Amino acid sequence: MNINLVNSIEALLFGAGRPIRLSEMKNIFENNGIEADLSDIKKSLNFLEERYANTAIEVQDVASGYRLQIKQDHSACLSSLWDDKTPRISKALMETISIIAYKQPVTRGDIEDIRGVTVSTRSIRSLLERNWVKVSGYRDVPGRPALYVTTKDFLDDLNLKNISELPDLPQIIETAENDIFSQAV
Repeated sequence: MNINLVNSIEALLFGAGRPIRLSEMKNIFENNGIEADLSDIKKSLNFLEERYANTAIEVQDVASGYRLQIKQDHSACLSSLWDDKTPRISKALMETISIIAYKQPVTRGDIEDIRGVTVSTRSIRSLLERNWVKVSGYRDVPGRPALYVTTKDFLDDLNLKNISELPDLPQIIETAENDIFSQAV
């Protein structure tokens, strides 16, 4: 194991402040005269994961690459350090992003059909500003509505590598209307 490469990767992840892909690490090292194959970088990341196994830090593989982060177990200790003034996510916004995540690509009309209420422009704008969704194209129907999909930032914020890691939707149990009436009578 090349300990210099391990330490260089650790420094890179620590200093980047964002996830970094394997290929990006390789390019950074090549530009600085450090020779490293992708397999060596991956082995070094695995070594770092083992090194941090019994600490408060972990190497996390998310959609945009690898990053160093504090383990979830220790997040309560840190909450008092930040005066997070970011607006809370409303129930309507949570429903909207959930529909986009599970049914993508979707139009605003698709979201309204599923939710049964109008989707506010503010909700879509908020998701676009957070960079949780993006316009992936336009549906070929009159009005050419925008098709929305989730972004890598959305996955990164949820600590997911890809959209298939979202939990399964719960099954809806439908009851026949006559069963409800028979129970009432």
